[in-house]
Amino acid sequence: MIAAYAQAHDLSIVRTYRDDGESGLKLKDRAGLAQLLAMFSSDQSEQADFECILVYDVSRWGRFQDVDESAYYEFICKQAGFKVAYCAEQFDNDGAWFRALSRTLRE
Repeated sequence: MIAAYAQAHDLSIVRTYRDDGESGLKLKDRAGLAQLLAMFSSDQSEQADFECILVYDVSRWGRFQDVDESAYYEFICKQAGFKVAYCAEQFDNDGAWFRALSRTLRE
């Protein structure tokens, strides 16, 4: 799904951060996500060789007990200047909630 999204939007996948087989309940168990987030808590984000973070869907941030934790991680990425795109969702993550709502109402 991510590769198809990248191809459809003329994007190249330069790196993959993955947490195979992890439950997603705690960040300490998510080496891939922690590695991505570490880039944004240091000066490394200025040296990144990408501009967009492709995420399968909104649940991939994790299944944290506090839903705000997932939103916080997306916020960190966006605050550092990186677009976050959800490849399997029916909405564009452009901040325009009304577009997603109007599309849902039409269906």
